[in-house]
Amino acid sequence: MIHILSSGPMCSLRRALLRWLVPMFLLVGGASAALSYWTYSRMVGSFMDEQMEQLAHSIALQDGLVLHPADPERVHSWGVYVAQVWSADGRLEVTSLPTASVPMSATEGFDDVATGGRHWRVYTTTSATGKHVQVLQSGDFRRKLAVERAGAALAPVMVLLPLAILLLWALTAKLSREVRAIGEQVAQQDENSISELPTTRVPNEIALMVSAVNALLARLRSAFAAQRRFVQDAAHELRTPITAVALQLENVRRDLPAGACAQSFAQLEAGVQRAQRLVDQLLKLSRQEAPAPEPAAALDLRAQVHQSVDGLIALADQRHIDLGVEIDASIAKAPMLRCAAVDLRSALDNLIENALRYTPEGGVVDVRLAGGPAGPVIEVVDTGPGIPPEQLTRVFDRFFRVPGTSARGSGLGLSIARSAAQRCGLRIVLRNRSDRSGLVARLEPVGAAPAVTGPAQPVPATAVAG
Repeated sequence: MIHILSSGPMCSLRRALLRWLVPMFLLVGGASAALSYWTYSRMVGSFMDEQMEQLAHSIALQDGLVLHPADPERVHSWGVYVAQVWSADGRLEVTSLPTASVPMSATEGFDDVATGGRHWRVYTTTSATGKHVQVLQSGDFRRKLAVERAGAALAPVMVLLPLAILLLWALTAKLSREVRAIGEQVAQQDENSISELPTTRVPNEIALMVSAVNALLARLRSAFAAQRRFVQDAAHELRTPITAVALQLENVRRDLPAGACAQSFAQLEAGVQRAQRLVDQLLKLSRQEAPAPEPAAALDLRAQVHQSVDGLIALADQRHIDLGVEIDASIAKAPMLRCAAVDLRSALDNLIENALRYTPEGGVVDVRLAGGPAGPVIEVVDTGPGIPPEQLTRVFDRFFRVPGTSARGSGLGLSIARSAAQRCGLRIVLRNRSDRSGLVARLEPVGAAPAVTGPAQPVPATAVAG
């Protein structure tokens, strides 16, 4: 079975079309050239043969014929006819080209003769007196004339053939780009924005595949919507009883005797607080994944950083952590970013809160706003334990927590932060500090070059809060 498409990385519709059609074009061009030469050769031969026959019969009817000598150059270049008259006994009586050296033919009619390195077309007839009349014409001239006529007929084809191949190359490139665009539209789909592929201008050959992909996307959209509804409903349903349990614990605390019972109660209270935080994170996650996010607007990064830090100062004071803001002196007075305010605030809050929760009491967390080649960047630098290098890519997974971590959490903070950052055209890059223990969470534009791993250096600050 012959396969049009090759296997492996060279499998391509464009390559397949070019591989099969270009040789076909060349084959058709070659066949046209051969057919044209054959056709014009027969046409030229028939016309010249008829003239030779008429000339020979005309000479045979004349007596005392005197032939003018023919120029050899004109004979071979212009196809001038050569006449020879032989006596009945085979003696050459008259010739217009003595150097022809073509012997007398014993039979009448047409013949092809090669002599003296030349090819001749010969017509022989016999007069009423028994003389043999021969009319000769250069065979090389005939071939040259057939080639010229065939070439003139093929000239348009030879000009149009490269143009046709070039047009085929351009059309296959355009077709390849349009098919690739459909694949890129599929690749751009994610759980937050699933839309059906347009079916206009889709070739019939892949229309069925596009329809199948649209059906699959519709099922995925329904599945993700059901998942979001389940998370939101479950979080709402859990929030009320957990809040009620927390209130009951507050009431019980007043009547609780000191001792071992108080220690068990503290563990119970910590578990309830962790459940409350998990429910809050689930609600925040469901709001982020809503299909109609807040519209984007131009945001002042300096103001956004200060708002996030101000909102988490209480948590920093509770854990006795020095939380500060450092603004690079070289950055613009009002660095702007076009983004939904809720998404930027969510990304910043989760990164800062994550640093506060994992930094031991008495530590330091700095939020730095600096300039970069692709735009402003924000770094959250802490003095916590850091993250094992093999776990740096996994901490963004939902509900994943680094093994052995003592800090309480739900494992959703970094996942929420990354989703919010992506909607702002940003990415989060994590790296461990090399000057001491701690983590650097860098919020930067997607097009920025990867940051060089190294110690988190302080920047000249024009504003510090904490």
